[in-house]
Order: sequence, then structure tokens, then C-alpha cells
Amino acid sequence: MNAEEYSRIELSAFQSDGSLRGFVVSGRWPATTREWAQVLAMTVRIASLPGLLPTSTVFGVKEELPDDPEPGTVGLVVAEGPVLGERAVQPGRFAEHQPPALIMLHPPSETTPSLPENAGVASGCVLLPGIPHLGLEHRAAWVEAEPDGTVTALVSKVGVDPGNDPDTAILAMLLAS
Repeated sequence: MNAEEYSRIELSAFQSDGSLRGFVVSGRWPATTREWAQVLAMTVRIASLPGLLPTSTVFGVKEELPDDPEPGTVGLVVAEGPVLGERAVQPGRFAEHQPPALIMLHPPSETTPSLPENAGVASGCVLLPGIPHLGLEHRAAWVEAEPDGTVTALVSKVGVDPGNDPDTAILAMLLAS
């Protein structure tokens, strides 16, 4: 194994006007579905903090570096816009450059927990688009987390049919447009 396989993936959240606007990714990008699920778990834990994420929001992975990056920065995960409403992410947004991953985060106010005792959880989904006609399957992960950081649910899958889940269906529609 080389040194890159041992380097950490680091996330730093950033906000604007009191709302979560994204994450700076340092070290390296996630290389597996498992690592993307771990990154999603961290982002959902942050989104569970009261008031930080006002509504369900789509985040796009940007492999470009920000202006004046810190050493080790590899890219950004940036809020593209809300899922619904006047400023919602529009189909075709990713037509010219498909991101390697899209994430949807839901605040506690817009999350229906998987178990009744998990009231107040935030949730999220990451879709890693494949190219099915070339044998590269879609991959996805889903996470729920409480405001104290406890992950209450984590599922990851390979060979995902995006139409079988509302979150993956929306993300796939945004990528396909």
C-alpha cells in the first residue's frame, strides 16, 4: 500500500449568514463507497446542529481548489441550492460538468427518522454516479445522525437503482438533465 492509502480525509465546514454552505476537503478524496459513507456521516452530523441547515440542500463535489487554499486541500463540497422552492437547484445544473458525487442533506425539521425514538435526527444521502452501460454501477449511502453526533443509521449500497429512493431519484435527475 502506498502513502496515499494511509492519508486521512479531513473536512472543514464553512458557513455564510449562519447557514451551512459547504466543506473544504483536505488530505485526499474518498476512494471507496465506505469512505464516502463516512464522509456523509460527518456532514450529516454537522447538518444536525440546530439552525445550521435551514432546508434540504443539494451539495456538489468540486475537484477544483478554492482561491488561496490551505496546504493539503483537494477540493470542496459546495451547497448548490435547496431541493424545493424558488431557489431550488434546477435540472441541467450539472449538464456541462458532472460532479463525481452529489450529496443531499436534510435538517432535523425535514427528516422523518427511521425509528420513533430517533426524533430530531438529520439525514443525508450521497450518490456516486456510475456508467451502467459500461458495467460501472451507481453507488449510494444514507445516514441519520442526532445533534450530539450519534449516527443512528448508516446504509451503503452498490448497484443502486436511483429510482427506488426519493433522494437518489432527485440527485440522479439533477445529474441526468
